[in-house]
Amino acid sequence: MSNTARVLLGLFLGAAIGLSLAWIDPVLAGKVADFVQPVGRLWLNALQMTVVPLVAALVVIGVNNATDAAASGRTARKAIITFVVILAVCAAFAATVAPILFSFVPRQEGLAESLRAATAGAAQLSLPSSLAEWFAGIIPANALAAAASSAMLPLVVFALFFGFGLTRIEAGRRARVLELIQGIADVMIVIVHWVLWVAPIGVFALVLAVCARVGHGMIGAFGWYIAILCTMYLLATALMYPIAIIAGGERLRRFAAAIAPAQVVAASTQSSLASLPAMIESSRERLGHPLSVTSLVLPMAVSLFRITSPIQYMGVAAFIAWAYGVDLSIAQWAAAAALAVVISMGSVGLPGQVSFMATNMPVTQALGLPVEPLGLLLALDTIPDVFATLGNVTGDLTATTVVAKGQHDPVNPDLGEDG
Repeated sequence: MSNTARVLLGLFLGAAIGLSLAWIDPVLAGKVADFVQPVGRLWLNALQMTVVPLVAALVVIGVNNATDAAASGRTARKAIITFVVILAVCAAFAATVAPILFSFVPRQEGLAESLRAATAGAAQLSLPSSLAEWFAGIIPANALAAAASSAMLPLVVFALFFGFGLTRIEAGRRARVLELIQGIADVMIVIVHWVLWVAPIGVFALVLAVCARVGHGMIGAFGWYIAILCTMYLLATALMYPIAIIAGGERLRRFAAAIAPAQVVAASTQSSLASLPAMIESSRERLGHPLSVTSLVLPMAVSLFRITSPIQYMGVAAFIAWAYGVDLSIAQWAAAAALAVVISMGSVGLPGQVSFMATNMPVTQALGLPVEPLGLLLALDTIPDVFATLGNVTGDLTATTVVAKGQHDPVNPDLGEDG
């Protein structure tokens, strides 16, 4: 049985037992929830301890990988810029739409209090009193203190400075530092895999505790979360079409027909990498993109670019804010959107369950929201993943269309890009 199936089984059993106890004897349900709650909290703590070193390492590595790619030629530089702009558009879209969609969802009375009791986590917000204060807090006065307090936005800003500074030192020393940082990231991923191996137990404990206290209202909340996240993925996919028309100079009917085969493969495999051959065929044979663009941009897109990543981060944060009854400021959403873009470009190569925890935790923490519900949402990520892959593949082909605009195959296709 795969680990995903085991996690889903833990989710189902925890929900079934918790709901049954809440229906039969609420007092007994509360006692059982108190008993299993520390197990779920212990599992979450084990995941949280890897977030700071892993995120800092991924940002530094991501900056250097993107810089190396951009240095390889004009087409690569244009591709990187296109990736960043489209990711920023998707992050801004999600930061705007997600809170609005959740605002229309009825929330069960007492849901926030029950969640706090069930997960032993309260929303400890750090709302800036002014825009000036928010800007002043972006750059940390002490990077180690920011890491120790899990202040993710200042930590990521420091990692960005460190990563860009690393590109300016002598190549040999840079390579040695990157090798050390890559080693740290690899070790953290190994530890996360260990923790995720016991995820069924942690998810079981968390879901049982929540459902025992919240009752059937939690199942309804999960359903709304899945529906809204899938809706945002589909809306983001639809957003790629006008981008391809306006920025890529494509015709709607031609573009839609050309990318449809790759979209079918994406939905069936739930893997952008497995969809790469179909994307190459759509790009070369159906859209007529130059070989020099297709052969460079699509592999880069699969490695660095997922339009649904910032949408997931914003959707998860909006769900937690809704569940706890928290109103976030515009400054906080703006910071979260910027953080989501940076993290999404540094974490594309991570396995699914690893990336969910390692990337959603920083954004959630940066907004001052409790991270305990992430353990519950991890088990639900399999369902929206079909729509996420569909959006990512559509985004990859859209970015390639934008980069290919105005470019043509050279007389000798083997010459590659024009440097």
